[in-house]
Amino acid sequence: MVSIDIPVELVPYWEWACINLPRPFLIILVALLFWNLNTLLYKLELTYRGIAYLLFCNDKKWKKPADPMTYCKPILEDETKKDCVEKKTIIFVRHGESNWNDTFNKGSHRGALVFVIGFIPNLIYAVLYEFYLLLAGKMDSWFYDSPLSHLGLSQIEALNKFLKTNKGATEEEKKLISILRGEPEAPSSCLLSSSLRRALSTVAAAFRDRLDRRPDDTILVVPSLQEISRNPDTLAITPAHQQVTASWIDKESKVCDFQHIFTNRTDMSLHSGNKPMDTNGLKRMMEFCTFAFTRKEEALIVGGHSIYFRSFFRTFLPANSKYIGKTKKVVNAGCVGFTLLKVITPQGVKFMIDEKSATVIYGGF
Repeated sequence: MVSIDIPVELVPYWEWACINLPRPFLIILVALLFWNLNTLLYKLELTYRGIAYLLFCNDKKWKKPADPMTYCKPILEDETKKDCVEKKTIIFVRHGESNWNDTFNKGSHRGALVFVIGFIPNLIYAVLYEFYLLLAGKMDSWFYDSPLSHLGLSQIEALNKFLKTNKGATEEEKKLISILRGEPEAPSSCLLSSSLRRALSTVAAAFRDRLDRRPDDTILVVPSLQEISRNPDTLAITPAHQQVTASWIDKESKVCDFQHIFTNRTDMSLHSGNKPMDTNGLKRMMEFCTFAFTRKEEALIVGGHSIYFRSFFRTFLPANSKYIGKTKKVVNAGCVGFTLLKVITPQGVKFMIDEKSATVIYGGF
C-alpha cells in the first residue's frame, strides 16, 4: 500500500484542507447543477431512456422479410406492367468517425496495441469531459448522440475535396457525382439526414459548397433514418422540432459554420424526438422507403449510419445477391448509390434494390 509522508509542519494545513475544502466544493458543484437545472433534467431523462433502451429495446430484432425478388420478379419481367414500377435514385453517405467510435472502436487509423493501451485513459477523459459538459450546462454530450470527432471532420473534408475535383470514371459515376454536387443538368435531388448530429454534420460539411450555390436547398431531418442499435450514441440529444445545437468540436472547427447551417438551412419539421421503444430497424427502413416515393425529387442524398445501411442492403437486395454491402459496412464518409424500386404486386407494395445499379462513388466498404 502506498503511503504519503507529509512534513510535520504541513500537517495542520493538510488537516484544515481535508476538513474545510470539500464543503465549498460541494456547494459550488450543487449550485452549478441547479443553475443548469433544465440541462440536468434533460440529461437525466436521456440517461433513463438510454438505460431502458439498452435493456429492453428490440431495435436489431425482427422477423426476416421474404425475398423481395419473389414478388417483384413477375412484375419486372412483364412488359405490360411497367406502370406498376417506380424508381428512385438513393445515395447513402455514411457519417465521419464519431467520438463514440474513437473511444470504443479500434478504427482503421491505429493498431490494436495502441487502442488497447489507450482505451482506459481515453475512457476516463471521455467521462470527465461528459461531466464538464453537464456542469457547464451545455446541451452536448460525448456519448449521447455522439458528435463527429476531429478525425471524422478530416474524413468529411476529404469527401468534400473529392466532390470538388473528381468527375467520375464511368457514366453512372459521373451522373451520381453531378447529383451530389447539385449541378444544374443533374437529375433533381434533395439532402436528407438522420436526426443524429454526426450524420447532420457530415451532410452540412460535405455539401457546404452545394448549399452555398443553391440558396433554396435545405437539409431535411428524417426520423426513420435513425441508426439501428441499442447504444446511447444512437439516441438523439435534440428535443422534438428544435434546431440542432452544434457540438463543441463543430463550433471549434473552421470547416464551415455548422450552427448557421443547423439554424438556417436545416428543416426539423419531421423530427419528433427519439425513436420509440416499440420500433425496430425494419419498421424504420420500411417507413423510409414509403417516404422516399412521396418526394418529387428523382434522387435522395441520405446522410446516415453503417448498420442502417448494411441492414438496408440485406433487406432489399435479392436473397441470392452476394453484394458486398450485405456483409461489410460503408466506410466513414463513404458514398454508395443505387436504384430503389417500388413495385405494386398482387401481395401489395414491395420495395427492392436493383443490384446492377449499385455503384461505389467514394470510399466503398
